[in-house]
Amino acid sequence: MSGDGGPGKRRGLGRFVAAFGYSCAGLAAAWRGEAAFRQEMGLLAVAVPLALFLGRNGVDRALLVGSVLLVPVVELLNSAIEAVVDKASPERHELARRAKDMGSAAVLFALIAAAAVWACVLA
Repeated sequence: MSGDGGPGKRRGLGRFVAAFGYSCAGLAAAWRGEAAFRQEMGLLAVAVPLALFLGRNGVDRALLVGSVLLVPVVELLNSAIEAVVDKASPERHELARRAKDMGSAAVLFALIAAAAVWACVLA
């Protein structure tokens, strides 16, 4: 999965198809195991049509949709960090807690950024 093109590595369309499969597996895992991700997908399902309706032009729509899309992107990264930390350090450790807290803070900032964009565009 390193993408270095070495022996046995997929190339071209095969690589794209494999990467798409990995992405779908990641989305499915997030859907099954992360309540926050499911909530954010619900937000996305409501916010994207609303953004397309409320945006006055293409730039407004892109800002509104893009800001909301950023939230599940950051949530996926946060969940990945948490999974790796749990695997690497199953016992409680200050650095593990710090990594998880920073990932959570990133999600918070993505939510704040989305709210700020919506407030600015719709004001």
